[in-house]
Amino acid sequence: MIPSRVALCIFVAWVLQVGLFAELPVAGARADVMIVLGIAAGFVGGPDRGAIVGFAAGLAIDLILPTPLGLSAIVYTVVGYLAGRVSGTMPRSSWWLPAMTCAVGSAVGVVLYALVGVIVGEATLSGPPLAAIVAVTAVVNAVLGPAAVRAMRWSLSSDNPGQRLSTR
Repeated sequence: MIPSRVALCIFVAWVLQVGLFAELPVAGARADVMIVLGIAAGFVGGPDRGAIVGFAAGLAIDLILPTPLGLSAIVYTVVGYLAGRVSGTMPRSSWWLPAMTCAVGSAVGVVLYALVGVIVGEATLSGPPLAAIVAVTAVVNAVLGPAAVRAMRWSLSSDNPGQRLSTR
């Protein structure tokens, strides 16, 4: 893993989240593109890397959210880890697999975020309907998923040609 590349990917996604997607509500819901980084890292590098990148991306977005610090970080960590565990059992021949993994992982992450938010006393279920947030985030992240997987493959790969990640 090359930390500077991972940080660059997180920064670019953070800028897209804050500067673009936060300003484009669909049916009252705004997409969460930061979660796709942990999912893509899990898809490319396995559960450990998915959890690490998910935690870093979640912490980055937690810095600007009015929720308790660490709420996104813990959810993104779990989702990145799960994406890595589940993707290890999938066949890699399908072109649509990265998009589907990112869509399903994002949907699970949004629901988990809402549930954890309720547990810690946040009003995460007030506002736009949860189904709208899940749908918007899943669709946007399905579109962004292949690009996120390529970015994570680049950022998690070693400069040493003898140590490459799998061809996922």
